[in-house]
Amino acid sequence: MTTQHVTIIMIEDDKGHARLIEKNIRRAGVQNEIVPFGDGTSACRYLFGADGSGASHAGRALLILLDLNLPDMTGVDILRRLKANEYLKRAPVVILTTTDDRQEIQRCYDLGCNVYITKPVDYENFAHSIRQLGLFFSVIQVPENG
Repeated sequence: MTTQHVTIIMIEDDKGHARLIEKNIRRAGVQNEIVPFGDGTSACRYLFGADGSGASHAGRALLILLDLNLPDMTGVDILRRLKANEYLKRAPVVILTTTDDRQEIQRCYDLGCNVYITKPVDYENFAHSIRQLGLFFSVIQVPENG
């Protein structure tokens, strides 16, 4: 069975939420590498690289879990930058946040987020969201019959 290795980038400043999200991801059967960031600055440095172009991630399969309320910048700003970048714009972005404001949700979808999940995260909803993104079979190793 061949699967493209998807790296999960988790941008979440609350350590408790980050642990819970990771636990839920694992409980949903996803074993992929999770690269955690506690603030937007370090996440952007990683995503866009030293030169700021994002070219270092060209061709890599990334799934980005993004909190909107970060200590140093807003998740909306990061989302806007991701979707404007030629190398990163196709990476699916799942917004995980406590904000359930309709206008904020609409703004995130308008900017290109794929899924908007309000915390606390329900792991079945999360697994369903991954399936909706069409990544389900690339992030979860399904044993072959035989």
